[in-house]
Amino acid sequence: MPAEWESHSATWLAWPHFRGDWPGKFEPIPWVYAEIIRHLSRHERVELIVKDAGAEKLARKTLKRGHALNDNMRFHRWPTNRVWTRDSGCAFVLPIDLPARAGTPVPPIPISSGGAAVTAPASQLNAIKWRFNAWAKYPNWKHDEKIGSLMAAAARAQEFQPVFGKKRVVLEGGSIEVNGRGTLITTEECLLSRVQQRNPGIKKKDYERIFAEYLGATNVIWLGSGIVGDDTHGHVDDITRFVSPDTVVTCVEAAPSSENYDALRDNIRRLRDATTEDGKPVATIDLPMPAPVYFEGRRLPASYANFYIANRIVLVPVFNDPNDRVALDIFADIFPDREIVPIYCGDLIWGFGAIHCMTQQQPAS
Repeated sequence: MPAEWESHSATWLAWPHFRGDWPGKFEPIPWVYAEIIRHLSRHERVELIVKDAGAEKLARKTLKRGHALNDNMRFHRWPTNRVWTRDSGCAFVLPIDLPARAGTPVPPIPISSGGAAVTAPASQLNAIKWRFNAWAKYPNWKHDEKIGSLMAAAARAQEFQPVFGKKRVVLEGGSIEVNGRGTLITTEECLLSRVQQRNPGIKKKDYERIFAEYLGATNVIWLGSGIVGDDTHGHVDDITRFVSPDTVVTCVEAAPSSENYDALRDNIRRLRDATTEDGKPVATIDLPMPAPVYFEGRRLPASYANFYIANRIVLVPVFNDPNDRVALDIFADIFPDREIVPIYCGDLIWGFGAIHCMTQQQPAS
């Protein structure tokens, strides 16, 4: 699985329509999407999923008014439950060539696809289609479970469905972070907890084998917990993200009284003990948290770590907080060759997700 900063051929999104994800705050959400699409479509194709013809008509009208409708986008009429394409969509991957030992050719890697062993062809875009069950929490997920396969077919990618034993593996894209060289970061809270349990019976060593087989990630870094308010129960894309093959930005809290202080401090300790796939220490860059964001008495998972790296730009969530400027300056230093684009997510985060949660990159093959 390539790193997010590597070249994209497209970004996938799904147009918002389920008001239940933003009760009392739905009206501004399509305009946030229009702003994101306006910036993305300047640099790569946007593949936009709309639930039906009526939704496409509304999306086109909104995008046109927001100066975001252009020829660098394609519409796909597929029913959806929600719009968090990072989690419901497939993970696009590229085949790898393993080095031969002592002059012996290395055979193609066998990969399980729906229970049958197949061989990944060279130089073709592939799609890992995890099973999606709405974070083991919500009952309405059957449309979203099909989205990854539809994306794979539209991209002309060969689809592989990871299987452990006789069951398909449940996984969301927001629960993993890769450096594109063989290292993956995830959290114990999300994958190993019995709360919102995705895969009963799958242990840490089993996940590590799955990540190696399907994503080419032979080195796994396990963090502890995610942030308070995270509806997914521990997604890593709210706390720690790779920004180069050996460097991560990771969220920190300065005040010991913060609800996230202990968990984020523990994650820092784990990262400082971790190494990349080639044995080098992982470099860490502290990323501040915004002040807690609440709505209707509930703390929301507001985090600058939910950014998205696209071709020549980085979209960064901001919250009208003094730390917005600090976070933007950090990203400007990390990505001097990319435009840093702040996107106000104070309303979007009421849906318990931000920019990374709603996007899924399709790498250039």
